[in-house]
Amino acid sequence: MPLSADFVLALRRVTQRWRTRWDAELRESGQTLGRARALMLLSEAGGGVLQRDLAGQLSVEHPTLVRLLDGLERQGLIRREPAPGPSRANLVRLTAEAAPVVDRVNRVSAVLRERVLASVPEEDLRTALRVLRQVADNLDALEAVQPVPATPDEEATA
Repeated sequence: MPLSADFVLALRRVTQRWRTRWDAELRESGQTLGRARALMLLSEAGGGVLQRDLAGQLSVEHPTLVRLLDGLERQGLIRREPAPGPSRANLVRLTAEAAPVVDRVNRVSAVLRERVLASVPEEDLRTALRVLRQVADNLDALEAVQPVPATPDEEATA
């Protein structure tokens, strides 16, 4: 297997395992991974976030986000309000009741990071971070590039 394929396979495996473990840890504190990620993003934003922007940041479709926000709203952790201007957009804001939940989510996340990464030397983490940033930059640059065209055989089976 080429080194690049090995790298992508390892990256996918780590990502899947990280998300699975993070979700399990968060469920112990009464949140799902999706809700926790939304709470963290809203907290980092410090103010209202347009609902459509939040969907993009979470990489979820609108109906999925609506269900997620409905759950957070039932818990009293967020509120939705009309965005200023003529559009029908909604702003999503954390409520005061969300503060201890966000703190708990951040603590759970920090403990998981420490448990998983404690045995990795700092220099290795710096190298990995540099490589991942380069991969992310390369992916961003591909946004302007046309997708790989289908071969005639692939077109015939589509």
